[in-house]
Amino acid sequence: MRCVADSLHHQAAETLRQQIFAGELAPGSFVDEGALCERLAVSRTPLREALKVLVAEGLLRHEPRRGCFVAEITARDVDQIFPVIALLEGRAAFEATERAGPADIAALQRLHERLRAHAEAGLVAEYYEVNYAIHEAFITLADNRWLAQVIGDLRKILRLARQQTLQAPGRLQQSLAEHLAVFSALQRHDAEAAERAMRQHLLAQRDVLRELARHHPSRIAP
Repeated sequence: MRCVADSLHHQAAETLRQQIFAGELAPGSFVDEGALCERLAVSRTPLREALKVLVAEGLLRHEPRRGCFVAEITARDVDQIFPVIALLEGRAAFEATERAGPADIAALQRLHERLRAHAEAGLVAEYYEVNYAIHEAFITLADNRWLAQVIGDLRKILRLARQQTLQAPGRLQQSLAEHLAVFSALQRHDAEAAERAMRQHLLAQRDVLRELARHHPSRIAP
């Protein structure tokens, strides 16, 4: 019986996680437990366990006597998280470049071809998914479980805002150029160049979010 309950709360957590990432549960919105129980066809016990998981991940915030709300990424979060993840993903790019073999490079080539096609077509959602897959591929190729663990925790928080950066004018093309710079360094087996390019890519995203916060304050909490 305990295994069934554990499975239910893990399933509920994953469903809610994906709804948050997709924007179906908007930043700052109240999490209605009764409505969610009905929609997910679970009782309150596994749902509350799922909510605890998402609070621990930083995707929800819990307010005493009020309940849970979808977390909002703040301008302060942007300034604090991006320099850290830039260092970490830069290191992952360094280690991935050192380990990359012909098959790895070929797989990344295919991903970058898809990325270019989506950028040229202006398909933001599709671009974002391939962009995310490329970052995951570098982290996997680095084969450093400590980097993967910490980056994974931070990336969950940043997914609350990252897709917004691709809506900025010219950002798709800029992001594509940054990705191609990282990949070019990997193809040359220049680990230090790959690290620099990945760091610059992450910090560029921070700069775009800063501009969004300045011109559209409602998109990112102060």
